[in-house]
Amino acid sequence: MNSANHRLLPWMVALFLGVAATPDGFAATRYICPPCGQACDDKVFDRPGTCPSCGMTLVDAAAVAAHPAPPRARVAILLFDGVEIIDSMGPYEVFGAAGFDVYTVGAAKRPVTSAMGQTLVPRYALGEAPRADVLVVPGGGVGSALHDSSTMAWVRTTAPGTRLTMSVCNGAFILASAGLLDGLSATTTAHNIARLREQYPKVHVVDDQRFVDNGRIITTGGLSAGIDGALHVVERLRGVGEAQQVALGEEYEWSGHARFARAALADQLIPDVPMDHLGTWDVVRTEGDRDHWELVLHGTSDLAAETLLDQVGRELASRGKWLAAAGDGRKANGTRAWRFTGRNGEPWDGTMSVEPRSAGSHEYTVKLSIARSG
Repeated sequence: MNSANHRLLPWMVALFLGVAATPDGFAATRYICPPCGQACDDKVFDRPGTCPSCGMTLVDAAAVAAHPAPPRARVAILLFDGVEIIDSMGPYEVFGAAGFDVYTVGAAKRPVTSAMGQTLVPRYALGEAPRADVLVVPGGGVGSALHDSSTMAWVRTTAPGTRLTMSVCNGAFILASAGLLDGLSATTTAHNIARLREQYPKVHVVDDQRFVDNGRIITTGGLSAGIDGALHVVERLRGVGEAQQVALGEEYEWSGHARFARAALADQLIPDVPMDHLGTWDVVRTEGDRDHWELVLHGTSDLAAETLLDQVGRELASRGKWLAAAGDGRKANGTRAWRFTGRNGEPWDGTMSVEPRSAGSHEYTVKLSIARSG
């Protein structure tokens, strides 16, 4: 039986059961579970309450039959070897909770292994999937998708036929490689911002938005940003009230256009200085916002505190183009100070200290702080 007809069967049966006469001459009210894609879609109940299988609130079958719901929007989620779990399953959860018809598509109906080793099996192979209203292209180890001509051809031909296409994380590289982001604004996961700019100069890459909506093409930042992107799609298709209701049901803090964008945080301005050859270190604290950041490390080193400051300072100067403030940057309290330029040419200050845990000790606390000037 066609799956769509199969889902309609309990609703049709319920319509007749709902008007069947009871011994006292009154119509018996029957209740059904709203379609959720599970076996309980076939069940009919004789009293209100919640579905014992999926937990959804039961509805009056006769009322539903009299006012049938419109066809559910279809959401296709691309799967490939190396796919990130939250990139794909986060949106799956949101769209499923919103009552969309969600399915996965892969190069073949064979198991794929996610970036963390979980096995996922696509429901459809390329070319077999129903037409999608929404296409989700997740990230992860995207090389397997980028180097598979059939997958890239499917994305290239499927996206123009959707109402909305959304990438998550470095899934943006798949859309960009397919030529779907040329001339558009886009974002990706924080550590891939620079690479997306370099590899696809026709794309206007932004680093201060959690998701970017171009109208029909949406890109999001990394990982959990895909949940915000999916809720934004629900808002686009169903309204802000529906999106808020889904977010509440998922117990997810959602504010529509969240200010949090990982790539915009101040720590992205701190050069990646290798510390392993300078000792053994643990991160004690790393926190801040768009305007300041503080990084604190504890560790041991055979080097003296001044030597540590000198070597790290040289790395900051060469990797981040940090310039020593006030001569050589040395301060009376043993710290070093620098000046450097931010993303948009604005001035920033940086300071660093290395303090022994005790006199003569080679156990140190390293504190690095940066902040916008003025």
